[in-house]
Amino acid sequence: MSKEPAQSELARYKQEAAQRALGYVESGMVVGLGGGTTALYALWGLAQALREGRLREVRGVPCSRQVAAEAERAGMPLATLEEHPVVDLTIDGADEVAPNLDVIKGNRGALLREKIVAQASRREVLVVDESKLSPGLGHRGIPLPVEVVTFGWRTQAAFLEAQGARVSLRLGREGEPYLTDEGNYLLDCDFGPIGDPQELAQRLQSRAGMVGHGLFLGLASEVIVAGRQGVRHLSPGGEASHGGD
Repeated sequence: MSKEPAQSELARYKQEAAQRALGYVESGMVVGLGGGTTALYALWGLAQALREGRLREVRGVPCSRQVAAEAERAGMPLATLEEHPVVDLTIDGADEVAPNLDVIKGNRGALLREKIVAQASRREVLVVDESKLSPGLGHRGIPLPVEVVTFGWRTQAAFLEAQGARVSLRLGREGEPYLTDEGNYLLDCDFGPIGDPQELAQRLQSRAGMVGHGLFLGLASEVIVAGRQGVRHLSPGGEASHGGD
């Protein structure tokens, strides 16, 4: 059995993946700023490059209020989708990555805004450490978050249970229901291995009251993976290349 990487190793992997993604950013770009620890390394690196003059006139579109606050602390100039409805490049993280680059996202609760920004992006680059790779969605025990309006949320939970999921309402630090940036609830759904993610996504999208889910299918242009063997670039066609370290 392979040894699990230490936290210091994981942090290094995340930094390596984020740094590689920053190589895609050019002056004048509008860049989507995703959440998660690996994407935050990219945000900090981008802000530093702007401060040092290595990049100029780059503006970021944050995918959550939390990311916006972090960007402001870092001195990153921000923009909105209303100002820039087309995003040149988004750098985001993922919770689980299948071989075809379909992913589960939403551990930090920003799945709806992250998907809106992803769909507005010319290029969606995901940065992860190798622990996020999976033979298929749901194989790592990662719950699928489903964002629902607060009205009638228990009916949505019952529907999801009828689809075979174990469902729990996400709670905040004080035990109250967690609220997304849009004021909705999140239902964390353990479906086990998901045999047909596209079919499941269609079922969820057809249900009134469900406003988002963490299945990001066909959206990733590339996944940058860092681990013990260096940095790999994964494409939707399954090709992998190693970058020089």
